[in-house]
Amino acid sequence: MFWLLVVRALRLRMQRVAVVFAALTVGAAIVTAMASVYFDINAKMSQELRTFGANFYIGPGHDNTLALATLQPIIDGAPAGLINAGSPYLYGMARTELAKVVLMGVWFDSLPRLVPYWQVTGDWIGVNFDDRHAMIGVKLAANLHVKLGDRVVLVEGQQRHSLQIKGIVEAGDATDNMLIVTLDLAQQWLHQPGAISDAMFSVNNDLGQVDAFAHRVQQRYPDLDVRPILKISASEGQVLDKIKGLMGLVSVVILILSSLCVNTTLMAIVGERSREFALQKALGASARDISLQMLAETGIIALAAVICGSLIGFILAQILGHAVFNAAIALRAQVFPLTLVLSLLVAAAAAIVPVRRALHVEPALVLKGE
Repeated sequence: MFWLLVVRALRLRMQRVAVVFAALTVGAAIVTAMASVYFDINAKMSQELRTFGANFYIGPGHDNTLALATLQPIIDGAPAGLINAGSPYLYGMARTELAKVVLMGVWFDSLPRLVPYWQVTGDWIGVNFDDRHAMIGVKLAANLHVKLGDRVVLVEGQQRHSLQIKGIVEAGDATDNMLIVTLDLAQQWLHQPGAISDAMFSVNNDLGQVDAFAHRVQQRYPDLDVRPILKISASEGQVLDKIKGLMGLVSVVILILSSLCVNTTLMAIVGERSREFALQKALGASARDISLQMLAETGIIALAAVICGSLIGFILAQILGHAVFNAAIALRAQVFPLTLVLSLLVAAAAAIVPVRRALHVEPALVLKGE
């Protein structure tokens, strides 16, 4: 009899039930979408901010250079997947047949991931042992009147080394005035074998790993200057906090509005069913029976809304992911339980006042028509 009453109550008031279902579905959809983005945004934002360049610096503490041999154990000792890309840098003055230039030695194979913001005309140099090609900053190329395919010849006494320009770099910083060559060639030409000026890394920071990694490296190598590049790593945390706060606020507002809508509709339903509740109480139904009946009806609607809202919310999350990050949002295991719990809490909170109103129905007065 209990389930018969529940099913008939839902079936005979489809319009009111549809309003409650729609309100809870909207709430569940927003929670699913926001939660999906919330739990995946760290990885997506970290990946997005990698386009700003390196976020981790290692340099000599007191000297002008440090040994390249010191750098490799740091890279090897980093947790798997922590370092996306990295390169040592060596700077020095060199003479060409045209003018003196600043020479910058790098690991070319890491540059596309380390400095993706570089605007390169021509091609990147793909290997670290290519000593026949170079890249050149756009301002230096203009000063030397050098174009793609031209040759720049390094000169030192009777020694000559010809380099063909494979790419012209526009970085918007000092790199625009440098001649970029492989690190081995820079060390050889500048007479600094095994030395580097500093090193830059792109480190995953979706869980705040940059500061922890810097602390660990600094403890192990106290003579080095080890620090996050705050302009990148701090911005990442600030942006993430603001976006997460905004998503949480939107979710709370939508849930409150959904709860008010459900509450108003349930109050109307109780008003329509007052004679039904009065008759049940007159026939011996207890307050517990009526409460369970209303909560069961609301719970069934809420469960159906959670299923439908979760599907809609996940689709909405994908739309947001492609619009903001140009990537799909991963479905995290926490999302559905969170949506289920919050939707049921909203439904239960909205049903409190209507249930109390149903419990206060006076059979004698209602059945007499007063």
